[in-house]
Amino acid sequence: MTTETNAGIPAQSGQQQSQQQLSLGTAAARNLATTTKSAPQMQGISSRWLLKMLPWTQVSGGTYRVNRRLSYAVGRGRVSFVKTGAEVRVVPPTLREVPVLRGLEDTALLTELAGRFVQRDFQAGELLVEAGQEINEVFLIAHGKVNTIGTSKYGESAIVGSLADGDHFGDEALTQADGNWPFTVKAATAGTVLALPWPAFQELADRSEALRNQILQFLADSQQSQNKHGEAEIELAAGHEGEFELPGTFVDYELAPREYELSVAQTVLQVHSRVADLYNEPMNQIEHQLRLTIEALRERQEYELINNADFGLLQNAEYDQRIQTHSGPPTPDDMDDLLTRRRGTKLFLAHPRTIAAFGRECSARGLYPEPIEVQGQRVASWRGVPLFPCNKIPIVDGHTSSILAMRTGEDNQGVIGLHQTGIPDEYQPSLSVRFMGINEKAIISYLVSAYYSAAILVPDAIGVLENVEIARPRS
Repeated sequence: MTTETNAGIPAQSGQQQSQQQLSLGTAAARNLATTTKSAPQMQGISSRWLLKMLPWTQVSGGTYRVNRRLSYAVGRGRVSFVKTGAEVRVVPPTLREVPVLRGLEDTALLTELAGRFVQRDFQAGELLVEAGQEINEVFLIAHGKVNTIGTSKYGESAIVGSLADGDHFGDEALTQADGNWPFTVKAATAGTVLALPWPAFQELADRSEALRNQILQFLADSQQSQNKHGEAEIELAAGHEGEFELPGTFVDYELAPREYELSVAQTVLQVHSRVADLYNEPMNQIEHQLRLTIEALRERQEYELINNADFGLLQNAEYDQRIQTHSGPPTPDDMDDLLTRRRGTKLFLAHPRTIAAFGRECSARGLYPEPIEVQGQRVASWRGVPLFPCNKIPIVDGHTSSILAMRTGEDNQGVIGLHQTGIPDEYQPSLSVRFMGINEKAIISYLVSAYYSAAILVPDAIGVLENVEIARPRS
């Protein structure tokens, strides 16, 4: 309802008067205001502790050679399998990971040998072999986990080790005088093994001169004087008196030491010249494009240092430096086992979800390890050794992962990072940004390259706790 004013103009009601705009609105005002904005953000940036904690060695020639003492010990690798339905078969070339077959070139012979393995399934708690019985088979673990059980000095049974996918046992019979099992093997989980009866192996050896020569060479190497690490022994004398004839010795070296070549991660950064010319204030477009590109390269660098098949730490850790968990989750006992397998452990590396799983196990036992400060940040620790998060360590099937423990430094015979500084157009150490020109579409191009690798100087510099169960238990 309206009312008449003195001038005869209808007056608005009180509600309508309150809706009239009495000042300049914020939407219009923003057209005259300067916006405060952030630099471009990126979710993929992680803490990258591995890159921070590795000591980096200058590799001027692009290649780093790791010289070691001559070793007679042939490492126990892991064999691979193929599965077709319920049938499991060993991949013949991977039989070279069994010590007695290491270096055997005859692929046809390996194929025939692979065909003699017999598949067997087992259940949790089942005995596969019993201590004291004759060793009459070689076993390859295709899937599952088994425990090796020995007898302590006081007559008690104790788990002395664990074996899992790809591991093997039974070939020890070649180097044992009595040929009896020194331990019991009991299944911790259900799984599958492939078994080769020794008579089937011996029948093939009787027909094949190449296999007989392979066995003889293996036995000859096993008889060489060597220390507990398999290195050629250095003869010494100690505790003698009088005119004792001192032994003569020398230190022999590997004839074909491993060489690490620097790897590279590269990309071509492209920026249109119009963007660089007209939209460069208040933030330099090329600078921020380059900054985020370098962050992505560094993330890929850390991923490769962990997972690369040629030099990645997780892939290149020796199999005898890999251990299995006692029960599945990462317990304090497991971490102690991993820690005590090497001297001077400088750091643990684990996926953040693995660290959370370890925290749950500690809490369940009433243990609360004190965090420690590293480079101004507080990180989890165990026994005073920092436990760094690394999201590049893979999670297998959504519920298992690995924990790495490593000693670092060239002087400490540990793990080192490799790079080369002083390269042309260097933007950061061992990272270059090279101008590539402007094409006919007015696009400016920059070649961004990062060079890196990693080397494990001696096998016990790094250890891996495998098949760590990280799934949260149901309450």
